[in-house]
Amino acid sequence: MNHWIVKTEPSTYSYDDLASQKTAVWDGVKNNLALKHLREMQPGDRVLVYHTGDEKAVVGTAQVVSAPYPDPKQKDPKLTVVALRAEGRLPRPVSLAEIKKDRAFADLALVRMGRLSVMPASAEQFDRLVKLGGAK
Repeated sequence: MNHWIVKTEPSTYSYDDLASQKTAVWDGVKNNLALKHLREMQPGDRVLVYHTGDEKAVVGTAQVVSAPYPDPKQKDPKLTVVALRAEGRLPRPVSLAEIKKDRAFADLALVRMGRLSVMPASAEQFDRLVKLGGAK
């Protein structure tokens, strides 16, 4: 099982939108490196959802429930999507400022490559972020 962080602008699509839909297609990824990561996702992988914009925080967890497949809404076969299922909102958001202060996240792409929308996280980093968010 792998661990991931996906970023979304909450005014466009928030964690609460995912939670209310329960399962949703994660689309709109166009960056080549982010697409590479999206293509590596497999059912059962765990995902942290990060809100960009004014919030800048990890806010919830999800799980990959489909293998990657070409985006049916796009003509470009390189554009890939997966389905995510919401697991739960973190009791408290974990801010980017808090993440940057913690040496455990020094090599996390969220810290190093701020514009990347899909990125891997180690199991230890994932678990630490969940714990910092007040979840078990």
